[in-house]
Amino acid sequence: MPEPELQRHADELRARLREANYRYHVLDAPAISDAEYDALLHELRQLEEQYPELRAANSPTQEVGFAPQASFAVITHPHPMQSLDNAFNCQELAEFEARCLRMLASQEPLDYLAEMKIDGLSVNLYYRDDLLLWAATRGNGQEGEDVTFNLLGIPGIPQQVAGAPRELEVRGEIYLSRQEFERINAERKEAGETLFKNPRNAAAGTVRQLDPKVSAARKLQAYCYGVGQPRALGVGRQSELLAWLENHGFRVNPLRRRVTGAAEACAVAEAWQARRAELEYEADGVVFKVDDLALQEELGSTSRAPRWAIAYKFPAQEVATTLRGITWQVGRTGKLTPVAELEPRLLEGTEVSRATLHNPGFIRSLDLRVGDRVVIHKSGGIIPEILRVLVEERPGELPPCPIPTICPDCRAPLIEDGANLRCVNPACPAQRLARLSHFASRHAMEIEGLAEKTLAQLLEAGLIHDIPDLYDLTAEQLLQLEGFAEVSATKLVQQIQASKARPLERLIFALGLPQVGRRTAQLLTSAFGSLSALQQATVADLMALPDIGEATATAIVQALQQPAIQALLEGLRARGVNPRASAQMSGAALKGLSFVLTGTLSEPRERVKARLEALGARVSSAVSAKTDYLVAGQDPGSKLVKAEALGVKVIDEAALRELVTKAVI
Repeated sequence: MPEPELQRHADELRARLREANYRYHVLDAPAISDAEYDALLHELRQLEEQYPELRAANSPTQEVGFAPQASFAVITHPHPMQSLDNAFNCQELAEFEARCLRMLASQEPLDYLAEMKIDGLSVNLYYRDDLLLWAATRGNGQEGEDVTFNLLGIPGIPQQVAGAPRELEVRGEIYLSRQEFERINAERKEAGETLFKNPRNAAAGTVRQLDPKVSAARKLQAYCYGVGQPRALGVGRQSELLAWLENHGFRVNPLRRRVTGAAEACAVAEAWQARRAELEYEADGVVFKVDDLALQEELGSTSRAPRWAIAYKFPAQEVATTLRGITWQVGRTGKLTPVAELEPRLLEGTEVSRATLHNPGFIRSLDLRVGDRVVIHKSGGIIPEILRVLVEERPGELPPCPIPTICPDCRAPLIEDGANLRCVNPACPAQRLARLSHFASRHAMEIEGLAEKTLAQLLEAGLIHDIPDLYDLTAEQLLQLEGFAEVSATKLVQQIQASKARPLERLIFALGLPQVGRRTAQLLTSAFGSLSALQQATVADLMALPDIGEATATAIVQALQQPAIQALLEGLRARGVNPRASAQMSGAALKGLSFVLTGTLSEPRERVKARLEALGARVSSAVSAKTDYLVAGQDPGSKLVKAEALGVKVIDEAALRELVTKAVI
């Protein structure tokens, strides 16, 4: 058998065995006899022994029975599962359309497909040669957890898809109906178990059950809404894409509609909001996607979300509660944030006992007083916030809330910094703890086990004073702290030392420079290539980069010139934390090279083109024998075929960033 046929046959055997395992062990409803099962398993085992390269880690030949898993395997999504930007009113919908039209250099209203946004758990279904190989949660967008067995029995998720592309990724939302959610909670209440807060939490908990029998007993449902590579289906519109999915056995939400322009989109959103309570499932908004796939490609994506789609979020629920007090938190930059301490209330499925108060001006504008009855909601559907004070319910004369003049942690005098209060004492313990916590956090240096509680212990014991001191810690020192044993102490030291190998963009983000989030950290890494080069950058250098304005550029340069930051960087270098060798910018780093762009890129083509041209490269619209590189995004077209025929080097965006970084000398 040719190699592709062998791979297909092995995949088919695994799929049949997986289905048989699921029906026998989870549903207690065998579909084939023991003899048939043994014959299939024997055939697969022989195939894998003869061709070891066909063996898969999750193959039935590598498993015994069907015991509940101890944990979930991690799966990398072939194409990232991005998030969505939000709009909270019609004005923001109009602004979204205006941005799209500017990027498309058009004035004609756009056609959108409106889809109800279900409040569930996003998953990725991966098919190869028509067979479902795995299903994974969205996770961080790049990697998710393998939950294949827990999704096998859900209606509308076919295990075989006839006539599909060789590789197919289908994105969907897993949810529980309101009725099923109430049934599950009634059972849990009778059994004395903790109740699920809302249907989404229940669905997520069910999908992530280590025992598939539990998942099978709950009636999960699914609606599919997209694919990893739309062009592979031979369709030209999002509406056609959903029709294709429906025609191939996937369950698609019938509540969808094509609209033209932001005004009609707003009318549909408001009409669907009025129907929200009638639905069988929880919905938290309406997603509007530019219907034309060619325009989607032209608009591209940011690092986290497509530019061609937006989620119109329904207004947040509101509840009344009592303000018990106000605490003031000191952040890593010294900024003080007031936090409302509230009588606990259930709000949109979670118990809320605290809410942000932003700054002193916010407190004054509400004339907020301890003891007041207040109305709270979740800003952006996530962050609890006080909307208004119920002054008519104020119990007599309550004193105004005092605004602090000294830092609640170090007792140093506070200064007014615009609308905020700030502690400018560089030795403030609260700031130091917040800086250390940010440095060790998941999106920064990702030091597992170095929680804020542990950092507070280290500071209190005098084992560390600043970030570089982390890299001097020993297991013997950690054993002095409560809660540490030999194994945990050794593991934490190993985790700290392993963080030295984190990429440069992680370290730049970990430094906590003003206005530098993860996206800006990646941009600075691509442009400068090292901390040394970044320290030498001017405001003009930074402003030449996309999405960095004068205020951000000035703030970054000023921060890097601070003695405390310079001492921090020197301390890290002395301990081997210096991810990349020194490099300097050159305006002609790619001089003489010819590039062609194709497919959907993560940012607008014009921006990529401008960046390449600024480095001396030439960007053409057509592939020829003189083309040096074809940069291929998602769903590349005929240019890829021509480039391969001419022997032109084809690279993706990650390789392009690496090429630019290495070339900038």
